[in-house]
Amino acid sequence: MDNNTVEERLLSSEALETNDLKRRIWNESKLIWRIAFPGVVARVSSFGVIVVTQLFLGHIDEIDIAAYALVQTIVVRFVMGLLIGMSSATETLCGQAFGAGQYHMMGIYLQRSWIIDAFITTIFLPILIFASPIFIAIGQTEKIAVEAETISLWFIPILYSLVFALTIQMYLQAQLKNMVIGWISAASFVLHLFLSWIFVYQLDFGVSGAMGALTIASWSVVIGEFVYIFGGWCPNTWKGFTKAAFSDLLPVIKLSISSGIMLCLELWYNAVLVLLAGYMENAAIAISAFSICLNINAWEFMICLGFLGAACVRVSNELGKGNAKAARFAIKAILGTSLCIGLFFWALCLAFGRQISYLFTSNEEVAEYVSNLSVLLSFSILLNSIQPVLTGVAVGAGLQSRVAVVNLGCYYLVGIPVGALLGYVAGLQVTGLWIGMLIGILLQTLILSYIVWRTDWDDQVKKASERLNQWLVKSSDESNNDSTDA
Repeated sequence: MDNNTVEERLLSSEALETNDLKRRIWNESKLIWRIAFPGVVARVSSFGVIVVTQLFLGHIDEIDIAAYALVQTIVVRFVMGLLIGMSSATETLCGQAFGAGQYHMMGIYLQRSWIIDAFITTIFLPILIFASPIFIAIGQTEKIAVEAETISLWFIPILYSLVFALTIQMYLQAQLKNMVIGWISAASFVLHLFLSWIFVYQLDFGVSGAMGALTIASWSVVIGEFVYIFGGWCPNTWKGFTKAAFSDLLPVIKLSISSGIMLCLELWYNAVLVLLAGYMENAAIAISAFSICLNINAWEFMICLGFLGAACVRVSNELGKGNAKAARFAIKAILGTSLCIGLFFWALCLAFGRQISYLFTSNEEVAEYVSNLSVLLSFSILLNSIQPVLTGVAVGAGLQSRVAVVNLGCYYLVGIPVGALLGYVAGLQVTGLWIGMLIGILLQTLILSYIVWRTDWDDQVKKASERLNQWLVKSSDESNNDSTDA
């Protein structure tokens, strides 16, 4: 086992055993930030390339930014939601395997996730290929729908890059080696800025230039991760490609699907609201303004996803080791840290709500729309600091199916109907849609808080042990030892 692994396991044990509360909080905070900070950098950078692309397109043409918003927020988010959710199954399994000391299984779980996620992405390719006629068929503005066709085709290689990038991130994060992800993602973000400036402003490639820069940046992350794994920096968890990756796929598929449904219901929630915005008066302005606010919200949400990852890793690691008490303490520490950060960005958004809009557009009407939504946006950001951590706790414990039901009820039975009622019937337009969204997220946060509070963590330790033992495949070293003993 490498020195970093030994250090982290000892630090975790020290955090649990000491009776000094300040010492326990300090030790837990070091673990949280070691996991969360690289995850925050990686997620902010990865989503940042999408936001930067929108920023460049917004200064090309109003129709281009509306078409990009429609494709990225609805079609791409539809598929990406599945991939992010299904990748969280990798996070659950790798995190618990690491805690239980079954290091060789982490590489096998990673390969299984590649097989499953690549298959799912291929199934949904027709949605990207036929995005334009689909948008026209559901009544979106024809001019925007036609322009969306080119953009949707550009997103195909980008989605395939996510098959590898997302799962490798979960795999490395589970073994506390996610600093490399932060560096690679930050480097790709800088590369994307440079290429976008060259392709769009200097070479005047327009939409193709912006999307080409996004594609190159996305695959640069994957190439960097491959070099790290295959280059020998994960000797305990990567033993090479194996046929074992094709065994026991069904239970992993079940967990992946429940994970996918859990998170994609949340991501699709925003997509449906953007779709509804497309039916309002002056659709191009409504879609542009709404998607700008959603992307600002989502970009800040990437910071919170770093704490979602930290919650998942800490909870799954401690459950894998059989430490229910440490898992409970980690939840409290992560929630407190994330909430403090959320309050900071809440205040920042209240203070500079209107100024933010000019980063994305020079259209005064769009900027005014964004300014009107800034107060609601700030409270959405505040809730972001709580809800993702609770979701991360659920992922770490393998409770994805339960959270999926909560998301379905809060978002689709409450949030969207209320938003549509306020937007269309009450005449509040985009503001009504956002109020509905906020109500759904608030309800979800309250229910998840109750679920985490009522969870029997000692029982979750037993379930984690049963799951890991059921899917355990002996390492080559163990198999050789058994043959020698025989």
